[in-house]
Amino acid sequence: MLYHLLYPLGADLILFNVFKYITFRTIMATLTALMISFLLGKPLIDYLRAFQIGQMIREDGPKSHLEKSGTPTMGGLLIIFALLFSILLWARLDIKYFWIVFGVTVVYAAIGFIDDYLKIVRKNHRGLAGKRKLALQLLVGAFVGYLLWADPGFKTTLAVPFFKNVLPDLGIWYIPFVAIVIAGSSNAVNLTDGLDGLAIGAVMISTATFLLFAYVAGHLKLADYLQIPYVAGAGELSVVCGAVLGAGMGFLWYNAYPAEIFMGDVGSLSLGGMLGTIAVVTKNEILLAIVGGIFVLEAVSVILQVAYFKMTRRRIFKMAPIHHHFELSGWAEPKVIVRFWIISVVFALMALSTLKLR
Repeated sequence: MLYHLLYPLGADLILFNVFKYITFRTIMATLTALMISFLLGKPLIDYLRAFQIGQMIREDGPKSHLEKSGTPTMGGLLIIFALLFSILLWARLDIKYFWIVFGVTVVYAAIGFIDDYLKIVRKNHRGLAGKRKLALQLLVGAFVGYLLWADPGFKTTLAVPFFKNVLPDLGIWYIPFVAIVIAGSSNAVNLTDGLDGLAIGAVMISTATFLLFAYVAGHLKLADYLQIPYVAGAGELSVVCGAVLGAGMGFLWYNAYPAEIFMGDVGSLSLGGMLGTIAVVTKNEILLAIVGGIFVLEAVSVILQVAYFKMTRRRIFKMAPIHHHFELSGWAEPKVIVRFWIISVVFALMALSTLKLR
């Protein structure tokens, strides 16, 4: 919004030319979202506690988690509000890819809100039925896939990491592929959200990585130099990523161990869906599996646990997702969190290395 209001004034007052630069607006979006989430965090916690909107803890989980029962949840509302307000203020609103990411974030947040509302307020421990929730996620993802497939300026080819000349074109099949990427990313982040600060920390690391990818993908000369797909307008998503970092830092202030608030599905589903959408728009669909490697490990651990148990009636892990396995193996919760963050950083560095290894 500020770009459209103030940048045109640059012809008369050179100071306003600073709004032209994505780097400046990304930094300001980060600081704005941080300030909002930090200032509103405590009032939201008090509000949720007053209305007894607290987390329900699984009795079959780690015993140390039972004391967390009743901790305010749905804190993802804080992240989403700070994020959306900040990007509406600092991003260019005439970029179609911005609105695609914005729309996915809002709709996935709504899906997560309904799920949280049913579980916490209506005391329905199942929440939104799993099949119905997945169907809604896939439907939204397919709509995004259709918009991109129908866009003559957007390519439906896949950029394969480490191979600059391998660019398979999915054509019409790009639509279901995008649906799977976005929905899969959303659910993987949701599965990771089980320890204090674990999910938001990993999301921030992944988002910081995509901030760089988005900037490079939207910069013609850099994209050409690094031999990656150029997507006109994708650089504006750096502002979105910056806002996520700011909102995430503010939320982590209250979500760090021991957590005063949990993000709930309204936060994890929307942030995961947003990450998946940014990966698609910046042509890093496959690279998302490396950037978000920790989310992949969490999701795969659940898939393997369920499949193996159905076949043998035995378990591979003491508990899934895998972060609970390490807890039950004797690791203190803060140790699991920090070590998983470290693994996330390693995955991010591996992904960044692909920019030159082509």
